[in-house]
Amino acid sequence: METLLLWLFYITTFYAFIPGLITRIFGYRVFRRGVGVKDYALTFDDGPDPEYTPRLLDLLKEHDAKATFFVVGAHAERHPELIRRMHDEGHLIGIHNYVHKSNWIMRPGTVRKQIQRTDDIIHSITGQRSIYYRPPWGIVNLFDFSKRRQVRIILWSAMFGDWKEKLGAKKLTAKLLSRLNPGEVMLLHDCGRTLGADPKAPANMLTALKTMLEEADKRGLKSIRVDEMIRASEKAREGRLSFGKMLLVWCWLMWEKAFQFMFRLKTVSPENPFFHYRLRSYSGDTIEMGEGSVLKKGDRIVELHFDNRRLFELGVSSRSEAQLAIRMIRYTQKELPDLAEIIASSEELASAKALYGVSMINRGPEKFGFLVTDLPDGLFAKSTRVYLRILLSVIHPSGGNRLKRRADALVPKTMLMPITDLLRSYGKPHPGSLTKSVKHSEEDAELSVTLSDADLPGVHAVH
Repeated sequence: METLLLWLFYITTFYAFIPGLITRIFGYRVFRRGVGVKDYALTFDDGPDPEYTPRLLDLLKEHDAKATFFVVGAHAERHPELIRRMHDEGHLIGIHNYVHKSNWIMRPGTVRKQIQRTDDIIHSITGQRSIYYRPPWGIVNLFDFSKRRQVRIILWSAMFGDWKEKLGAKKLTAKLLSRLNPGEVMLLHDCGRTLGADPKAPANMLTALKTMLEEADKRGLKSIRVDEMIRASEKAREGRLSFGKMLLVWCWLMWEKAFQFMFRLKTVSPENPFFHYRLRSYSGDTIEMGEGSVLKKGDRIVELHFDNRRLFELGVSSRSEAQLAIRMIRYTQKELPDLAEIIASSEELASAKALYGVSMINRGPEKFGFLVTDLPDGLFAKSTRVYLRILLSVIHPSGGNRLKRRADALVPKTMLMPITDLLRSYGKPHPGSLTKSVKHSEEDAELSVTLSDADLPGVHAVH
């Protein structure tokens, strides 16, 4: 019994508590506040409600205010005319599950179905899909992070307890006015028919909101849709990292040091590190490398790793994807001959069968002589994919947008080059291929475009 309780504790902690904690404290993978100068965002949960939502829409129209409605699918299904009116009047419609139930007590597949069903209802009424999602009570679970590829999780910066009627309109008004600031994402409710809410509470919300909107007009503040606030915030924050990302980078770089120490990685150019390597035995499936050469389990390989710190520095200092690609090409062109010389001078390294790494590149490495193959599906491939997506979102000049636009292309793959090919192409006796790639700028341009299209900054040999 004690063992069962302990397992339940662990599952609850990692499935629910820790994800909820890091989203609230660090804002990890959620949007909860903008950086506006004159704009704030009104958001409304739990509707639509046939009594209060029409009155709210009238009030917003009177003040030319736009809002975001996170609707409960079952309520939307019963009142399509209100969803249609929200859409026609220029408001953003988001998802709040089909029923108002906590994600902590639902399996990942159930949550996914709740989101999809609500999105289908919205689409059937408005003709548009929604990618904006607010989980009930703002409670996320571990698997909500993975759904960020399909939906954008929206929380809030200001919550007022307006679902309780006893708060009263006067106290609620004071609370609203105290948080009437640019960049705020305000959470209110236009329906009192969900668990824990009072049916008449939205009446107080409408009274308080009227006063706040009048004050906002006096101050020249405007309520905008969440998607507009996200776009404005991303533009204002270009080139800057949030505290959450800086924390992630710090943890990532600490792991880099620990990994290098534990596995005794060596560096190709210690004074200017870009590639690290180690000799180990291959443990994967058999791979045909061409010309009758086969890599099989137990063969010795030189495993290649990028330097995390250098990768991060290049990513955040590059002005564009093309510039980042070109800079990485230059480093690779310089490091491969140095690596070939190191391997050629070591009998142990030279006895290895292949140079090996794992990358998100789909095209491009072939230009350097690598063979790119699919990574066998399984736990390793899935965990690698999650790791590299997080890495890309941090170091890529437009990593977050790349994840949305090209999620299907961001698949880690195996990169291989027979050691004999490495020594023949980049060793001192035969430097021709390298010299040619450095001298001809048009080839560099072609390669930079190829690698940029293939999300070069997502490249990383897996630790």
